[in-house]
Amino acid sequence: MKALVIIPTYDECDNLPRIVPQVLAQDEQLHVLVGDDNSPDGTGKIADRIASDSGGRVFVLHREHKAGLGQAYLAGFGWALERDFDLIFEMDADFSHDPKYLPDFLRASQEADLVIGSRYISGVNVVNWPMSRLLLSYNANVYSRIVTGLPLRDATGGFKCFHRRVLESIDLERVRSNGYSFQIEISYRAYKKGFRIKEIPIVFVDRQAGLSKMSKKIVREAIWMVWRLRFMSMFGRL
Repeated sequence: MKALVIIPTYDECDNLPRIVPQVLAQDEQLHVLVGDDNSPDGTGKIADRIASDSGGRVFVLHREHKAGLGQAYLAGFGWALERDFDLIFEMDADFSHDPKYLPDFLRASQEADLVIGSRYISGVNVVNWPMSRLLLSYNANVYSRIVTGLPLRDATGGFKCFHRRVLESIDLERVRSNGYSFQIEISYRAYKKGFRIKEIPIVFVDRQAGLSKMSKKIVREAIWMVWRLRFMSMFGRL
């Protein structure tokens, strides 16, 4: 099976040259798509150099400006579907998602349509977060589970593997979330279509280099977006 790991980047010049080789080393069927939002630190040029030396296993999608995490993944999904990839991953560039878990995703994908790396399926597995950030994340997941009924311990997690049939079934043009609520929305749409979702345990480690992209705007979007999803589902508009 052809598998593609989508890695969105914005100012990840320190992380990208280290994480891509580690991803490729996990399994020979893995390919990488770097989706760069015109990073001012030159990440896009670094990605081009990595791709040229990869023997056809690394690709780069250049976007004109920073448009948010959700838009970056949607662009990557479209790119992957056009090129007949069977498995499509979401993964951060900053090592908070450890490449060593990729073989676990590949195994789990044999019995599930969507596999999610969960920080909360076996306790709380988060390293180097301040307590305020941990409580925000944990409570956001409880909140989204109560409001939407989505049966996930980690609905906001961004380490995922989709079978292409999941993304093909979702009208991606109707996905409106763009921050971390994007992760809730895309999983919710898959759940409502009856796909098999499996969470596997991961340890999430806060980024080793670069700056966090979290903001108050992202938090506010997540608060109201779960209600939007609930009402859209109630009225058959998903």
